[in-house]
Amino acid sequence: MAKKAILCITAMLITALALTPVSAKLSQEDIARLGEDLTPLGAEKAGNQDGTIPEWTGGIMSPPEGYQKGTFHKDPYESDRIMFTITGENMDSHKEKLSPGLQALLKTYPSYKINVYPSHRSAALPQRIYKGTKKTAAMAELVEGGDGVANALSGIPFPIPGNGLEVIWNHLLRYRGETVSRVWAQAIPTRGGNYTLIKFEDKLNLLYYQPDMTLEKLSNRIFLYLQEVTAPARLAGSVLLVHETANQVAEPRSAWVYNPGQRRVRRAPNVAYDNPGTASDGARTADQLDMFNGAVDRYNWTLVGKKEMYIPYNAYRLNNPGLKYSDIVTPLHPNPDYLRYELHRVWVVDSTLKNGARHQYKRRTFYVDEDTWSVVLTDIYDNRDQLWRVSEGHMLNYYEVPCTYLAAEIHLDLQSGRYIIMGLTNEEGEPYQLNNTIPESDFTPSAIRRKGIR
Repeated sequence: MAKKAILCITAMLITALALTPVSAKLSQEDIARLGEDLTPLGAEKAGNQDGTIPEWTGGIMSPPEGYQKGTFHKDPYESDRIMFTITGENMDSHKEKLSPGLQALLKTYPSYKINVYPSHRSAALPQRIYKGTKKTAAMAELVEGGDGVANALSGIPFPIPGNGLEVIWNHLLRYRGETVSRVWAQAIPTRGGNYTLIKFEDKLNLLYYQPDMTLEKLSNRIFLYLQEVTAPARLAGSVLLVHETANQVAEPRSAWVYNPGQRRVRRAPNVAYDNPGTASDGARTADQLDMFNGAVDRYNWTLVGKKEMYIPYNAYRLNNPGLKYSDIVTPLHPNPDYLRYELHRVWVVDSTLKNGARHQYKRRTFYVDEDTWSVVLTDIYDNRDQLWRVSEGHMLNYYEVPCTYLAAEIHLDLQSGRYIIMGLTNEEGEPYQLNNTIPESDFTPSAIRRKGIR
């Protein structure tokens, strides 16, 4: 009987420990560094030793002269010239600053190249987010073995990270404005370059960053997402609704889909992990949208460290309304003439599939920009430990807010010779619209039912 009691107490203790925060709050000394030797989000403020990465001096805090809100963004670095181009022939001399994924693309495709431009630390956020980060950093904790975050609101929870999970949670909870609405196109070309454009309209309400939000009101929800396919006709009318949670193990995300053929709304628990992304033809998984999203519980996360690397940055050229989609979408990979890479410091996080967990990706290495906490590159490995896919997040500063957010994301499959490019707006008449008023009532199952009927 005593033995049974001991076993029962032990089990209770193990359960209690699993629910206990697994990361320490930042000390006041560390918090005092934010905005001093570190940027307000925790990056190194100083440039690098040889001057190829500049000091952060605040980023782009306001639009350039002549910019009108709601229009495509003027390129503040339009006069920059390519410093050098990396190809498969000269990549060995640049290897230490290239991810294995970028190296593989250079080796696999002779037409692929990396144009390296001067580095600009353009990232900037509103002052209230900097203040929110200081406040949140003093309270935020990982819970449920790292599968959730507690006591975090309106700021980066772990600006001085101590482990890989904290870095990934910084990405998941980074600032992308308070609301986002966008009309965008996606292409999945064949090896020969043929494709049909798929078009979307979507809305995002980032509850976590709403100015009047409290922890009580947040109630574990961090954002609401609504996506509708508008073209081609065979896919048009499908609607997806997601309510995202901060702890998806304690409370999984809620998702619903509207099927125009059935004219009904139903629950969609499979919108997660390695299930196929919407209208993606299997070219990406559900958790690859936004470079990585959703629950973190199926992987072990290791913080490898920080490194100087060439990464996609300041993608104003890619976002130019003077370009046609046919200019960008070319066989095997997007046209590299419109892609800009710069030298920046990134956090490197390696994730490996847990024993007994299921996912088609056995391992993923994430490269996270220190200034924005955005995942900008991912190397993805299959169950044979072979490099399979490479993901790129091309970002720019939406300086009317200001904030840094994706202009497009690209997921390239080295084994099939295909890729998916998402978020294109060049021919849509307007770029992403940030911080417009979007009522919460738009993000309900009844609202998507009414939307479908119309």
